[in-house]
Amino acid sequence: MTTSSRYDEAAFGPNASLVDEMYRRYLADPNDVPEAWREFFVDYEPHSPTLRKAREREMAAGEESPQELPPHEDGMSAEPLASPLRAGAGAVAKHMISSLEVPTATSVRTIPAKLLEVNRELINAHVGRGSKRGKVSFSHLIGWAFVQAVAEIPDVRLVYSEIDGQPHRVSLPHINLGVAISVEGGPDAARLVAPSIKNAQDLGFSDFWLAYEDLVDRARQGRLTLADFEGTTHSLTNPGVIGTSHSVPRLMAGQAMIVGVGALAYPPERQGSDPQYLATEGVSKVLTLSSTYDHRVIQGADSGRLLARMAELLTGADGFYDEIFGSLGLRHTPARWAQDAWTGPDEEKWAEKQVAVSRLITAYRTQGHLLADLDPLHQRPPSLHPELDPAFYGLTIWDLDRRFSTGGLAGSEEMPLKRILARLRASYGDTLGVEYMHISDPAQKRWIQQHVEIPEVALTRDEKLRVLHKLNQAEAFEAFLHTKYVGHKRFGLEGAESLIPLLDAIAGEAQSDGFDEMVMAMAHRGRLNVLANVVGKSYAQVFREFQGDMEPRAMGGSGDVKYHLGA
Repeated sequence: MTTSSRYDEAAFGPNASLVDEMYRRYLADPNDVPEAWREFFVDYEPHSPTLRKAREREMAAGEESPQELPPHEDGMSAEPLASPLRAGAGAVAKHMISSLEVPTATSVRTIPAKLLEVNRELINAHVGRGSKRGKVSFSHLIGWAFVQAVAEIPDVRLVYSEIDGQPHRVSLPHINLGVAISVEGGPDAARLVAPSIKNAQDLGFSDFWLAYEDLVDRARQGRLTLADFEGTTHSLTNPGVIGTSHSVPRLMAGQAMIVGVGALAYPPERQGSDPQYLATEGVSKVLTLSSTYDHRVIQGADSGRLLARMAELLTGADGFYDEIFGSLGLRHTPARWAQDAWTGPDEEKWAEKQVAVSRLITAYRTQGHLLADLDPLHQRPPSLHPELDPAFYGLTIWDLDRRFSTGGLAGSEEMPLKRILARLRASYGDTLGVEYMHISDPAQKRWIQQHVEIPEVALTRDEKLRVLHKLNQAEAFEAFLHTKYVGHKRFGLEGAESLIPLLDAIAGEAQSDGFDEMVMAMAHRGRLNVLANVVGKSYAQVFREFQGDMEPRAMGGSGDVKYHLGA
């Protein structure tokens, strides 16, 4: 970042108020702002007369910084109370006035949000499980669609500039996407900042998401730098968080366009309807997008093209969600857009859908293991077996909120289709493959279903510590064998250490259920580790026998080779 004594309003756009706020803090205590800001403010000349006077007072020995406003009195005053706008609030007012110099126009488009909702729910059901990466928000997905649309349409990558007194159209080679972030602040502080994701067009979705969240984290911790605010070309704002359907934001000089995202909600005339009725009728929530642009260089038709392209992407065009799922490493395929085939309360049609759901449940019980994530190297892209795709049975995203009979799935006789699918995917398509429908005994199959098709129960702290302890034992044992017996054939457990806490848990549950004895037929791979860390054979005896000192009368194992040892 380069320091400059001149205030460049165009460089910081709507974030100019933040610069004033940081300078006010700098005057009060230079150590209250990060080092990068201190460097910038060394020879800074504030544009605000109030701040210039404040600087002069600070430079005068012994003088205090401007006093705070007196607290507001309770109750209604007999006379209007006028309060000066100071610091960030005053700067916002000034920059809003200067924004009137930019002639803007606004396009508005309302789109169905059903597929956006469904795929976001799918993503957050699987992404970062067990991690602290957080969730993918609607703003992440819509912002990504905005970037892709802008990258495809050169006519919305234009800004106005006067060069040598002549108006020019400047084509932008990159997209620096400004994102509106709400931060804590006092009455005169900047409440909203808009740092930008630099060169967003070069990022995959996963990197875009992480860059977005990095800006949010640093904004709320007060660690943004001037470089984060410079060079913004396009911005995304979200008035929908407070329920606004759409807004017309102000465009600052140097930017091409702002897209506003309205509230995601049912149409107003439907908001008092019963949710089940809306699901039956196939009524979707909608999202209103607005595009405010510099009309000197961008035409209304091009703004409309941008919103149309965003609508296409958010309804799944050109593999939009496939790319997102792949970038996040998800082993599932996204939901697809489709027209609703519902024709009203037709008993025959409804019976056909119910049969389709029953067939889908049976398919997951039979073929669900084909969906399981069993390849730690992820050498192949995710694929969906045709019989595990709801579309194979004529079911669409519009059926997801409709209730169907389940035949007792997860202890429920009736569920919405989206809950049925979520339970089936969690039971059969996670990191454990279960295949059992070849069993001829119906009671045995039902027992497996009752124990597999239930929600996962979170481990207690003590259980987690026990798992960690057994994993450490397994890892340490293998590391010792690799160091001590280099070159020996031992059929190690490397890569499958989770077998040890798994067998430990099974043995523990068996003991709790009153079993007196457990007999295991053990494969070669991992045999020594299981003997030591599950069966309880002493390390001394395992290593002694491994070196060839075997007891012929020892119980278990043939003893003919080292990895046939038993206990």
